[in-house]
Amino acid sequence: TIDKNSSFLPEGNPLPEADPYGRTIHFGIREHSMGAELNGITLHGNTRVYGGTFLVFSDYMRNAVRLSALMHLPVTFVWTHDSIGLGEDGPTHQPVEHLASLRAIPGLNVVRPADANETAIAWREILKRYTKEFGKGQPHGFALTRQGVPAYEPNEDTARGGYVLFEAEGGEAQVVLIATGSEVHVAVEAREQLQADGVPTRVVSMPCVEWFEQQDQGYRDSVLPPSLRARVAVEAGIGLTWHKYVGDAGRIVSLEHFGASADGKVLFREFGFTAENVAAKARESIAAAQR
Repeated sequence: TIDKNSSFLPEGNPLPEADPYGRTIHFGIREHSMGAELNGITLHGNTRVYGGTFLVFSDYMRNAVRLSALMHLPVTFVWTHDSIGLGEDGPTHQPVEHLASLRAIPGLNVVRPADANETAIAWREILKRYTKEFGKGQPHGFALTRQGVPAYEPNEDTARGGYVLFEAEGGEAQVVLIATGSEVHVAVEAREQLQADGVPTRVVSMPCVEWFEQQDQGYRDSVLPPSLRARVAVEAGIGLTWHKYVGDAGRIVSLEHFGASADGKVLFREFGFTAENVAAKARESIAAAQR
């Protein structure tokens, strides 16, 4: 493709005549090859690259992703269809363990934004991070939803990995709801229910655990006060990431099994990713924190 040879492209999609370099490569169903080639282009220099596939197929490119982290390469992997919300494709295409597994790779930053505004701010932050200020480069993985989600006011603290999206009203927070990606709006709806019942509730959006961990202790404590033990984490995947954040009084709304073939909204309801269930878990956590 770089030599204006369209062998990687469908015949009906030739390279633009005005751009013989070829900025877009059609890799086909070759996730491992794509990851390796992104690494190679980055090692060659002077090019910021990204490549996309379904999150579940990050397994096919895992070795290339790991090498990207090992070599400190500023590659951006874009993984879409990031939960059971993708629906009828079924459990073979629905990621469950993948977020936790990718977060386990040292040096890889996994970003799961709640909406378009968080996505835009995170993109900008990724581009800024390969500078002298940050030292060596690091790869990033975007986990993006298929289904539509509400958009919230842009908040520059997205670049800090976690921030207070909605503060408690009517008094100090009795519980904090922590969520990522497409589950943030579920946490926001749960907050509305709890607030209506007189339970002041804070919502924290946590698009990137790695970025949040890089913040100073004062900032982290301002988002997740140590004295506030009632906590609920909400993410449509294995809950391994969240135990350290919710503590012994906390609760996790997660998916500890494979998905199913059904409409995404049905799966969210059947597997407990609803405002009602999150609110119920919040009440459980409040009770546990008071014991």
